[in-house]
Amino acid sequence: MIHMQRVAFSYDSVPFIRELSCEMADGRITGLLGPNGSGKSTCLKLCAGLIRPQSGEILVGGASVSGRNPREFARALAFLPQSRPLPMITVRSLVENGRFPYLGFSRRLAPGDRTAVDSALQMTGMAPLAERELRTLSGGERQKAYLAMLIAQGAQHLLLDEPTTYLDINHQLELMDILRTLRDAGRCVVMVLHDIDLAAAVCDNVIVMQRGGVVYSGAAAALFDSGALEQAYGVRPLPGTGTRFERI
Repeated sequence: MIHMQRVAFSYDSVPFIRELSCEMADGRITGLLGPNGSGKSTCLKLCAGLIRPQSGEILVGGASVSGRNPREFARALAFLPQSRPLPMITVRSLVENGRFPYLGFSRRLAPGDRTAVDSALQMTGMAPLAERELRTLSGGERQKAYLAMLIAQGAQHLLLDEPTTYLDINHQLELMDILRTLRDAGRCVVMVLHDIDLAAAVCDNVIVMQRGGVVYSGAAAALFDSGALEQAYGVRPLPGTGTRFERI
């Protein structure tokens, strides 16, 4: 579980995240929603230890993010940012990078590391493309390759920042199926999404943010009746139309 307790963060002394408290549970997919600039990506970076809060505490697996050994922390939490490098390596080499927190001084993969890599390639359907150069793949295939690297890392907590960006509907559904499998295995899966319809269909819980704070944290099934979309986005669902909206 990830637990944020009264977390505050500022950019250039300007308050951005304000007294934020929320939980992301194990065995659940939690979606972070909210308009642009509401703090979703910043929230993930705080949980990943990439930036430090001015106040408050963040617990990952019951231990504070602050001051943790980087290798130990990488075994507990894996983060997939929205923007990623595109190195000239094969898919297998990319996925092997997920095992770095477990490697010794020699940086050589042990049999257990290779098993983890092969398992991640199989789970994401990337085994047939394992020897392909990353730059030759489609956008959807690259996304699955990076997800395989995340899985190979073996962390309990998985953070993904807008993982469906630029993916067609088929690759989106493939990605969501993989994330459901990880959830069913007891992982804590947290992802930033802009697609409210997709979040309602896939996520177990959602956290809706506005101006660095939380306006809703609860079951995805109750989102449309919560009033959070009206408050955060200034839109409301049209009755009887599923997820069509009108401006307030």
